[in-house]
Amino acid sequence: MGQKLYQVDSFSTTAFAGNPAGVCVMKAAAPEEWMQNIAAEMNLSETAFLYPDETGYSLRWFTPRVEVELCGHATLASAHILWETGEVDPDDEISIFTLSGELIADREGEFIRLDFPASAPSEVAAPDGLFEALGVDPLYVGTTRFDYLIEVASDKIVRGLTPDFGAIAKTTARGVMVTSRSSDSRYDFISRFFAPAVGIDEDPVTGSAHCALAPYWRDKIDRDELSAFQASKRGGELRLRVIGDRVHLLGRAVTVFDVSVR
Repeated sequence: MGQKLYQVDSFSTTAFAGNPAGVCVMKAAAPEEWMQNIAAEMNLSETAFLYPDETGYSLRWFTPRVEVELCGHATLASAHILWETGEVDPDDEISIFTLSGELIADREGEFIRLDFPASAPSEVAAPDGLFEALGVDPLYVGTTRFDYLIEVASDKIVRGLTPDFGAIAKTTARGVMVTSRSSDSRYDFISRFFAPAVGIDEDPVTGSAHCALAPYWRDKIDRDELSAFQASKRGGELRLRVIGDRVHLLGRAVTVFDVSVR
């Protein structure tokens, strides 16, 4: 019998929107080469592989090209599958052990709430060629543990970006998030996220990027609870809450299909 593999659209209430993630719930750890091959075959921005341990679940994330240290949408997809399939009781929170430490998934009304580490950016000079690759004149440039954060003057600029992905891939960061205040009153800010260096030209909805965007905009707007929209072609909505050195990411998810793999 094959191993069950799910595809879930995260940060969406309908299929074919938000960010698709692969989720493979295993009985025990699997060889790294096999996981990377499955992620390449799925060809999604991330595929999650998890298995139970004594107090929760161990979780690893792979892009089609590399393993990454933190991924929000595939974690949300994993929690959704654990509850939907009955692996975990719907009323129980889930402890998830990762390369970025322990993460917690819980329910908050109709939303899944993820408790992630905050990663506020520090202002820096941008690497040579980055502005030209994006075609922007930034108001702010910062860097986090993983990525560059660039603020621009309007959401029209964010939506209209046509980056040079080859040039962006030459930077030393995992990816680049570009953000602005939102002209849509439903959202406090919008963003887009580009990570060609790890095999993802544009990520549809990036939970881990919001671990930086949330504290950044919290300080600018002076409010701990925020709503955000990631303006990719698929698009996705997030609710955010900054609590000390943690960020709560709230979103919903829908299962699209499942298959068996060997």
